[in-house]
Amino acid sequence: MRALIGLGNPGSEYDGTRHNIGFAVVDALAEALNVRLRRGSGFPQSGTAQAQFGGKKILLVQPRSYMNNSGEEVKAVVETHGLGLDDLLIIVDDFHLPLGTLRMRLKGSDGGHNGLYSVIEQLGSNAFPRLRCGIGGETMPKDKKELARYVLSPFEQHEREAVRRMITRARDAALVAAGESVEAAISRFNGLPT
Repeated sequence: MRALIGLGNPGSEYDGTRHNIGFAVVDALAEALNVRLRRGSGFPQSGTAQAQFGGKKILLVQPRSYMNNSGEEVKAVVETHGLGLDDLLIIVDDFHLPLGTLRMRLKGSDGGHNGLYSVIEQLGSNAFPRLRCGIGGETMPKDKKELARYVLSPFEQHEREAVRRMITRARDAALVAAGESVEAAISRFNGLPT
């Protein structure tokens, strides 16, 4: 089973924000796989759905514990479903990457992303696949408070078509990772679209 886990913040006030691109990709996956995310009643409270793709089981997950604490729910999902770290694909935003860029890796640092930091801390390892979705603008704030405001802001009107295309590409990359391999997805989808 491959768990495709999109990080974000719960609540309608965060819908459509840069920081919630992971949730948007999981929503696109659910639509493509014709499944509906359901929220657990205990712990974890993640929105989850199971599906089949290419003869393989897929678990879609949206942790509902806010970005900075998502590692707790990711760990609970791993333990509940008996998953190995290589069974994961964590999908996150990345302000270091230009808008529309995808970067999938088999392992790596948190890159300053608090959600990835939480996952690494809870799992005790950084050796899990992740898909970073570029949300960087033409000019980026340098101040930490301004940067936090930026990632929690909605995309500008002129960016929305590029965002829509990136979500579609990220969805497709995640499906290739689940149905074939992470390596196949890396070779086909890393970078800006051509």
